[in-house]
Amino acid sequence: MISRIIIMILSAALVFSTSGIASTETDLDTAYRYYVSGNYEAAVKHLTILAEQGHADAQYNLGVMYDNGRGVPQDYVKAAKWYRLAAEQGHADAQYNLGVMYVHGQGVPQDHVQAVKWYRLAAKQGHADAQNNLGFMYRNGRGVPQDHVQALKWYRLAAEQGHAKAQHNLGFMYSNGQGVPQDHVQALKWYRLAAEQEVADAQYNLGVMYAGGQGVPQDYAEAVKWYRLAAEQGHADAQHNLGVMYVHGQGVPQDHVQAYMWFNLAATGGDSLSTKNRDQCRSEMTPEQVAEGQRLAREWLKAHQK
Repeated sequence: MISRIIIMILSAALVFSTSGIASTETDLDTAYRYYVSGNYEAAVKHLTILAEQGHADAQYNLGVMYDNGRGVPQDYVKAAKWYRLAAEQGHADAQYNLGVMYVHGQGVPQDHVQAVKWYRLAAKQGHADAQNNLGFMYRNGRGVPQDHVQALKWYRLAAEQGHAKAQHNLGFMYSNGQGVPQDHVQALKWYRLAAEQEVADAQYNLGVMYAGGQGVPQDYAEAVKWYRLAAEQGHADAQHNLGVMYVHGQGVPQDHVQAYMWFNLAATGGDSLSTKNRDQCRSEMTPEQVAEGQRLAREWLKAHQK
């Protein structure tokens, strides 16, 4: 069976959070009410007053408003300014977001050392996103010397809080013996926890483990189940492997039309192996079957347009 390398990814997207807005202070309550009602300009006005008075929650949330262009023109420099003021007061969310901005060079020069600094401060406060990202920095040697043991430590702390991507990343470390002895049973455990939270990479990797009998008895039906869940999220490697399962009738009845459909979807991103397997599959199909496979692929793409 054709297989692919297990992939680890980092997600460092800035996610708006209002967790720090609501408080017993009247002005902060007012800003929060304006925000949830969609009156972002009024929310910014009230947040600015408080932020200029040194209120860390207001500084953080004002940074988020500038970061996302809500109530003000998007301005990464001002976002970084307000995040920094809050971060210097120990605000964990602000420390994390400032770290992300240093990673991407948004509003500040790109600086992985500074990113690590701010991630670490947030991570030590138990911030799961920061712990996960700090693990990534250690695993890849960005801003710090590469250290798989440290990466494992921070991934585990986040994973034990239920952080889905950290669970996937911890599974990857166990699967590849990085920072810890290789242990497919532990890898399977953490991949499953992440897969159940709909992390597509984890679903794909769980499928790989079931297909190969790694850490679990070989079970093609389970492999197909997890490949399909990832494939339906647009995961190209899972789409490819699902096509392989249909070609060989492993875990599903043999079906070249379904195989062609999944190979075709995986090939849309320019993957050469999927293209090769699609063309090989086509050589064993009638023109009517090829047309049906193409129709199914078009319908899938239409249904999954964002």
